[in-house]
Amino acid sequence: MKISEIDVTLYCSHCHDETLHHVQYLNNKIQSIVCMNCHRTIKTIMNPRRELYKEVYKRVTSKPTRLKDEYKTNHGEFIEGFPKRVLSKPLRFVKYLNETKEALKKINKKVE
Repeated sequence: MKISEIDVTLYCSHCHDETLHHVQYLNNKIQSIVCMNCHRTIKTIMNPRRELYKEVYKRVTSKPTRLKDEYKTNHGEFIEGFPKRVLSKPLRFVKYLNETKEALKKINKKVE
């Protein structure tokens, strides 16, 4: 799960002008938009846990297909790099867990 944020100029219906807005995404879906001028906030109704479950489900179910496609596309490189990928997987998984934990903390802080 990943949170990304960007500042962009959008039309504000409250200010009736184009102003700077802070847009926050959760897994590439808009979670909230805040006008930096009037501080009006628009939030989408999103369940972070459901988004996490959907992400994990998609990754787990698509893994065999992704491995098969990679194997067919470049057999030699796949076989050569596979041991390194297997050994680095625990570290990549811990990194993913930490990113997800931070994202959930950030979301929970904004809810409180």
